[in-house]
Amino acid sequence: METIVQQVNYLLASGQYHTVLSIIKGFRNGAVYGAKIRFPHALVMTFLFKRGSIMEMAKGILEATFTHSKNLACFVFTYKTLTNLMAWCETHEKQYQSFIAAFIGGYIVFGRYNKVNEQINLYLLSRILYGLAKLAVKRGYIPTPKRPVFPWFAAIVWGIVLWLFEYERNTLQPSLRSSMTYLYHDSNKWNSFKNFLIYNK
Repeated sequence: METIVQQVNYLLASGQYHTVLSIIKGFRNGAVYGAKIRFPHALVMTFLFKRGSIMEMAKGILEATFTHSKNLACFVFTYKTLTNLMAWCETHEKQYQSFIAAFIGGYIVFGRYNKVNEQINLYLLSRILYGLAKLAVKRGYIPTPKRPVFPWFAAIVWGIVLWLFEYERNTLQPSLRSSMTYLYHDSNKWNSFKNFLIYNK
């Protein structure tokens, strides 16, 4: 057994098959990172907002964790495989290769609708909009702001989301609707000290 481990370590340290091994490690990292991110999130959200038996809640947590872990691992595998194939075909990397590889991987893996994929895609959407705004300033497409823009960004985001919640609620995600109902509408209801300060209902 020790000899096998030594041979594996020698192969890994040799630099041979680096491309293939990097794809395998990318798959591993995707699976681990997906589980590390999703499990605590699913655990907290389930016990805070969901009802059911312990077994039902545990099943939901494990299913969400498995889905996130599997999808991220499969995406990393797809992305790294395609970018390496394109770089090999064209003899070197080009910027558009990362977009094409991620576009294909995103369609195959994250294009399947489920709650986990929806949350991941929405998370990325907010990050890329923020990144594109910074890129536009960096490239000179829009002038560098002379005053802080973050307060205006926050004001617009909160103004829109509360307007949607109050008047077009069905357009928002169920989890966001649930959180906002708890904060803004449940706080209008009570009939005793118990459900005024100790419990919500």
